[in-house]
Amino acid sequence: MTMKLNDLRDNPGARLKFKRLGRGIGSGKGKTSGKGVKGQKAREGVSLNGFEGGQLPIYRRLPKRGFTNVNRRDFAPLNIGRLEAAIEAGKLDAAQPINEAVLRAAGIISGTGLSGVRLLAKGSISRAVTIEVAGASVAAIAAIEQAGGTVKTLIAKAAPAAA
Repeated sequence: MTMKLNDLRDNPGARLKFKRLGRGIGSGKGKTSGKGVKGQKAREGVSLNGFEGGQLPIYRRLPKRGFTNVNRRDFAPLNIGRLEAAIEAGKLDAAQPINEAVLRAAGIISGTGLSGVRLLAKGSISRAVTIEVAGASVAAIAAIEQAGGTVKTLIAKAAPAAA
């Protein structure tokens, strides 16, 4: 049996029937259309989100904590163990200098809106590499230099203020 366009129907219950308001008291939604009598909430365009009848609203009763630092810088983390694995897999060449662009091209780091790459000391590295990153932990720098490599950080640490 073929289906015709005039046989197409929605599934039962797929469309809710429009509630006809203000069509006589027998409908149950006549006269004031279920809005009670008069007042702001019986009118059109009412916007009372958060209003609690004059009681102090909950968003003003609850304490506010902390703040959002608009100058926060996010870094893509890079562990030296991941760096070693990428070199062994042939994604990176240890003889060439490694920077953020090389790491992105190799698929080691991803993400947008980052302030650079931060080198961390998880794992171990056995070969000498020259790497240029935004920042590095003291342990990561020590591990790279112990393997015979060098680390250049682009963001200089602020010197402690003299007392």
